[in-house]
Amino acid sequence: MKDQIEIKGLNKFYGKKQALRNVNLTIRQGMFGLLGPNGAGKTTFMKVLVTLLPRKEGEITVCGIPIENRAEIRRIIGYLPQDFSMYPSMNVAEALDYLAILSGLSGPVRRERIERLLARVNLTEHRHKKVGALSGGMKRRLGVAQALLNDPKVLIVDEPTAGLDPEERVRLRNLLAEVAGDRIVILSTHIVGDIEAACEDIAIMDQGQVIYDGTVEHLLDAAEGQVFTITADKKELPRLKSELAITGMHSQGQKTVLRFLSADPPPGAVAGEPNMEDAYMLYLHKNGIAAPSREPEEGGR
Repeated sequence: MKDQIEIKGLNKFYGKKQALRNVNLTIRQGMFGLLGPNGAGKTTFMKVLVTLLPRKEGEITVCGIPIENRAEIRRIIGYLPQDFSMYPSMNVAEALDYLAILSGLSGPVRRERIERLLARVNLTEHRHKKVGALSGGMKRRLGVAQALLNDPKVLIVDEPTAGLDPEERVRLRNLLAEVAGDRIVILSTHIVGDIEAACEDIAIMDQGQVIYDGTVEHLLDAAEGQVFTITADKKELPRLKSELAITGMHSQGQKTVLRFLSADPPPGAVAGEPNMEDAYMLYLHKNGIAAPSREPEEGGR
């Protein structure tokens, strides 16, 4: 059985609207990042992979299994949707036990696996806490645990760190990196920091298309020599915002330091080392995609 997912010529429509456009990807064992703005088609793509949505055209095999074999596919895939929820009146252990029964796990296997997963997601001491009383980070970790109940070869998670505080984001990223050691993990997000910290191989999607498929390292190399900073008076900001592809800015007293992308920087600009945010924004810019606006941050760095 191949430890990879192969997608060739995938298309998906909602009525007359095309949600996925000729997607071609090979996803191998380890952590794979799926990056793109909200509405890029990431969730639709994942729902097709987990057989919740039918494709219109294309071929997909998951660990050697054709996507048409829905029952077999579902046996080897764990899925954490962005809107994961459980009965709030159940406690953590009860919720996992309920889901394990639905997955067909026998009593001894069920109990052993639940204990192991509670420890892995650091929820053992919260096993009797009601699901409705969990913090956002705890709920996401519970979601990862339920997705791992059937010991899947593939784990697919949709925006798992959205809305979490920095500490919980790091905790969840580390957890996903741990479980990716012996399986395929697809991490879908619009948060660049999650991809940079956890993934080597990535794809960038926009409007249902894959506009980049490769490594983080190659993406960073493509931004080399195109990242600069410049210090300007705050009164100059409106003009500079209209002229430059800005990836970041922060205030220093009455001055603002702008970080931007350019093949032909203005006088006074200083070359900078590209980071993942720069490289991602460069790809969006090259493909004519509007980048999120950047407001100045106070204080020097």
